[in-house]
Amino acid sequence: MIQYILLISRQGKTRLKKWFVPCLERDQFRTIREVSSLVLSRPPKVCNFLEWRDYKICYKRYASLYFITCIEADDNELLALEAIHHFVECLDRY
Repeated sequence: MIQYILLISRQGKTRLKKWFVPCLERDQFRTIREVSSLVLSRPPKVCNFLEWRDYKICYKRYASLYFITCIEADDNELLALEAIHHFVECLDRY
């Protein structure tokens, strides 16, 4: 199950955040800061999956935005990337 979706610019500014599980606002900001620093510091040629706490972070860069999803540890990473790609295609059509 997807825990949350983030859209973050290359400069680290949050463009969109959507939580699908209840979470306090201060915990959301702490999570966004931690996850964005992890993703933004990775070189472009490495894998798009991270293990973080008890979850997996799946991300993909399109233009200057990082589309980041957090899924449970036993979920399929490729399905999360497919969901990101579908979301990008829907935004592109709009």
